[in-house]
Amino acid sequence: MAHILIVEDDFDIQELLQNYLENEGYQVTIASDGEEALEKFHQESADLILLDLMLPKLDGYSVCKAIRQESDVSIIMLTALDGEWNQLKGFDLQIDDYITKPFSIPIL
Repeated sequence: MAHILIVEDDFDIQELLQNYLENEGYQVTIASDGEEALEKFHQESADLILLDLMLPKLDGYSVCKAIRQESDVSIIMLTALDGEWNQLKGFDLQIDDYITKPFSIPIL
């Protein structure tokens, strides 16, 4: 079973993603801030990370940079920041995709 780490501080989005992905057969772990994301990344092996950018304690760019120093796990940034600069910065950090909110669950 594939394991997905959801890094999102909005409870409603956490719940929506978790319910949908678990119903599709994925194992899901939730982190609500950047520091917790790195802790859970080190504790559990994830096949995919859905990573918000605007997070408490440590932003998504910093989380991505730290993960990329030790792993090539797939990372999809899932964020309300839709500017070109934000997207380019994410791709410079070697993310796999960039999806802006609001988003379609089936497309994700």
